[in-house]
Amino acid sequence: MMRRSGFRNVPVSQRGVGLIEVLVAVLVLSIGFLGMAALQARSLSMNNSAMARSMATMDSYSILDAMRADLVSAQSGTYNGLVTASACPTATGTLADAQLTQWCSQLALNLGASASTTGTINCVGSQGICTVTVTYDDSKSVSAATDTSGTQTVITQAML
Repeated sequence: MMRRSGFRNVPVSQRGVGLIEVLVAVLVLSIGFLGMAALQARSLSMNNSAMARSMATMDSYSILDAMRADLVSAQSGTYNGLVTASACPTATGTLADAQLTQWCSQLALNLGASASTTGTINCVGSQGICTVTVTYDDSKSVSAATDTSGTQTVITQAML
């Protein structure tokens, strides 16, 4: 833009920032902040999912250790069966029942006391090969594009 001063044209320098430039900068920054907030929320969700998976693994190791302490009962199949965290069995006086009740309470505490939180133990024969399966609800961290059920399963197989 030129300003006329007498007989010659003198260029006018722009001073300050235009309103459009400020609005564009605010728009770009706000989109960036929204992206960072979404990234942070997704990160928290995935961290909670990883923690639940770690807790399920630790719970399966916990019952395996208890079964190693009561090896005769474990090899005879006393521990075999399914427990549901929403309806833990009551201990009837045997060590195996007390261990299963404690394990069920651990599952309910660590993974949620819902009907979808279950633990299954299956020991085969006198060799002491046992499979512990822990299933729990992880629907809070599921994205619609990957999985709709939200149920996670951790399977641990060990020799007692």
